[in-house]
Amino acid sequence: MKQGLRGPVRAVLFDVDGTLYRQRPLRLAMAGEMALASMAIWQKRRRLNDLHLMLTFRRLREELRSDDEGGEPLALRQYTAVSRRVGCSVADVERAVAEWIHRRPLKWLPFCRRPGLETLLDFLTDRGIHCGVFSDYPVRDKLVALGVAARFDLLLSATDGEVGAFKPDPRGFLIASRRWGIPPDQIVYVGDRSEVDAVGARAAGMQCAVLMSKRLVQDFVTIADFKELQRVLDPVC
Repeated sequence: MKQGLRGPVRAVLFDVDGTLYRQRPLRLAMAGEMALASMAIWQKRRRLNDLHLMLTFRRLREELRSDDEGGEPLALRQYTAVSRRVGCSVADVERAVAEWIHRRPLKWLPFCRRPGLETLLDFLTDRGIHCGVFSDYPVRDKLVALGVAARFDLLLSATDGEVGAFKPDPRGFLIASRRWGIPPDQIVYVGDRSEVDAVGARAAGMQCAVLMSKRLVQDFVTIADFKELQRVLDPVC
């Protein structure tokens, strides 16, 4: 039987990284930028150190998905974990992450935007469907760079004080539901990682559509692109 969503759907909540834009071309662009920035001899050591910090940051963030120690806010803990592991200052970690993860990639995002995004958002707006984003990373600057910030009426990040938990913890999903005043089962979450996005959405009682190249037998809808997502949403919006 063909996969589908259950209606009615009153809101669509999107992941950002890997969902609204394609990560592979962005990573290739950033790899080239890092290589160029490291060519100067006096910069090479610093850039190699930055690369080490970023790789450690990304790895430890994955470990923090299952870490619910509380106490230190998640927005700070993601940096202090790297500082302790690498043996550098928190300021060094924050500087490298701000430059190479938050700031430098922004100029490349318009070239990596996933095809069909504007058409999909037009379709949802015409149907009166709320559109929001919930990501593990800060979202506003990326949405501005993608040219779609004004299209969303709800912006959430896992490191927001109100959330304080990475996916697949359901807290962020449930906060989105509460802010909209819409039951979770009338919201569809759209992501690109089944083990994070689909698991978190399911824990919150939401449906989920995952961008995947192959269809698998799962308890979520798999889609190849935004055009297919619009077809799947059409009967239930």
